[in-house]
Amino acid sequence: MSDRDLFRDWFGEGPKPDPMRSAQKNMRPTLPKRFFKEAGVTEREGLFAVTLDGRVARTPGKALLAVAAEPLAQAMADEWQALKHEIDPQLLPITRIVNSAIDGVAREMAAVAAEIVTYSGTDLLCYRAGEPDELVRRQAEAWDPVLAWTRSTLGADFVSTSGIVHVAQAEEAKAAVAATLANYDAAELAAISTVTTLTGSALLALAVARRHLEAEAAWAAAHVDEDYQIELWGSDEEAQLRRAGRWREMEAAARILRLSGS
Repeated sequence: MSDRDLFRDWFGEGPKPDPMRSAQKNMRPTLPKRFFKEAGVTEREGLFAVTLDGRVARTPGKALLAVAAEPLAQAMADEWQALKHEIDPQLLPITRIVNSAIDGVAREMAAVAAEIVTYSGTDLLCYRAGEPDELVRRQAEAWDPVLAWTRSTLGADFVSTSGIVHVAQAEEAKAAVAATLANYDAAELAAISTVTTLTGSALLALAVARRHLEAEAAWAAAHVDEDYQIELWGSDEEAQLRRAGRWREMEAAARILRLSGS
């Protein structure tokens, strides 16, 4: 979703950013100025909608920016209220995920769920290193308990393998994942999809959704390999910035799942 799309409902089309010119001036594209004083929440059409100076906010697709859970609506309002002089989409991660849920996921629930199920068929937790021993140990320590939880709680028995050779997962295991996903609404499903993509693991995403793991623990489990490599070879600033940006998205998705109340 582009910045321009995010603000179209409030600002119209407006001038298009010129990334080349901005780069030449060593500055980011101009962001819209904050145009409201107060962000809040109101009940509308059986949902809880975000308001800006009393006006109900809408998504880029012109739908109400509204959700079933009042705490989630309040979290979005808090994001908007915390903005300073400019409206920076990077500071609105919960709003951006909910926008995508309302404008996209809600219309394609089955397809989004099917994509998550497909992820589970090649889940990160099922592909282990054969060496060195320390990495093998760390993967097992972080990932085996999640597979055990998936088996005992979701009834989904996923098997792991060493190396990159594909291992076919049982259809019953993937069906159990699909059955679990059927319990979530569009905002929650969008959040689960976000966590799945960020971690490479549908099983970690479901562990967060079911409150078996906190976001920090799931994030650490997803980065066992990367953290091991960083310990050996170090990390550069650009990589750290990219990881920090992904973590903001992860944290926002986890908050959506926590505040939605399923």
